[in-house]
Amino acid sequence: MSTVSKVLAGVLLASALVVTPGARAQASSSGVNDWSCQPSAAHPHAVVLLHGLGAPAYDHWSYHASYLAGRGWCVFYPTYGQGSPLFLNGGLRPIAESAEEVADYVDDVLAATGTAEVDLVGHSEGGFLSLYIPKMLNFGAKVHRAFAMASPTHGTSYAGVFGLADGLGIRATVNLLVTLFGCGACNDMVTGGPAVMDLNDGPVTVPGVEYTILASRFDVLVTPTETAFVYEPGVTNRYVQDTCPLDPVGHVGLAFDSGVGQMIANALDPAHATPVTCGIGPPV
Repeated sequence: MSTVSKVLAGVLLASALVVTPGARAQASSSGVNDWSCQPSAAHPHAVVLLHGLGAPAYDHWSYHASYLAGRGWCVFYPTYGQGSPLFLNGGLRPIAESAEEVADYVDDVLAATGTAEVDLVGHSEGGFLSLYIPKMLNFGAKVHRAFAMASPTHGTSYAGVFGLADGLGIRATVNLLVTLFGCGACNDMVTGGPAVMDLNDGPVTVPGVEYTILASRFDVLVTPTETAFVYEPGVTNRYVQDTCPLDPVGHVGLAFDSGVGQMIANALDPAHATPVTCGIGPPV
């Protein structure tokens, strides 16, 4: 196998890591993708969940969507950024295109629920979008809270794969091959990528949005792990292990960790936060 082929294989493997395991269809139920759901006084903002790179939404959010809906939120999730309608996996198109698609979806949620704002909860690429959309689309007035998990906010090396390409002097070739394989988002979110540069041109945050950023110390895909954090006023940055030091949860596992579910709920409703019962998330 040539050097270029090895690096490309690594990129594709890194992308595959965020495709959540065991696809399971989840039917719309009360509070989950239920367009008749009306937010309660206790939880007046609908929650829009944004999946990660290469994932179908129904699988990626099979745990947290039900968890939040069971606690009284109206929860919605789109599969955005599909490279082709023939494939269930999303998050592949360039970030700017996916952002516009998600913004249209949010407008639909606002119209259906009759509320003025939503809470965005994103994981990986979805976390990046939860930061990108309020700023880049001037959407701050429609977003109450943004909760970003394992977001490549400042760019990621994809477990060092793109760094290896830089070291070998074949980055341009790898970028071209990744694009040809249908992952515009991959190039957008790498360190120095176009969407990363846009997001970090000036402050990341916008007035009126409350931000929480969560990462795992054991994330091997969004690297280095602190690239997720935004050190600006009003942003809460934390590692899962700050609360649950024995939780080995990895990048993908954040979407299936019961303790993380409680952390999300507490961030969305801090006035009624409860002590977190730590889980043991998948270490992948």
